[in-house]
Amino acid sequence: MAKVIEGLYYSESHEYVRVDGEFGYVGITDFAQDQLGNVVYVDMPEVDDEVSAGEEFGAVESVKAASDLISPVSGTVVEINEALEDQPELINQDAFENWIMKVKLSDKAELESLMGAAEYENACK
Repeated sequence: MAKVIEGLYYSESHEYVRVDGEFGYVGITDFAQDQLGNVVYVDMPEVDDEVSAGEEFGAVESVKAASDLISPVSGTVVEINEALEDQPELINQDAFENWIMKVKLSDKAELESLMGAAEYENACK
């Protein structure tokens, strides 16, 4: 069973958000990286890009497939995880530690439409 962490928010498209004050760290879940296999490239947004909940913000490519990244929240990208540019495989090592983008959240109410850990675990079964 893939790892699921309490206290994070999860989307049906297998992204997570870890909220820290007015910011959200967005990445893909352990389940998603496990399904993809070895990640070879992460297409990330630019700093200052606006992202919208439910819309594409990049892609993850593995040896098996490419998968669009769908933002679970809306806001402004304030940082990207530059380590992934040279080492995309960090996502396979620890998907929750290696977030993809940090977003200044524009509407925290959007979090209420995302799943909690137990709900997400059920969705992955």
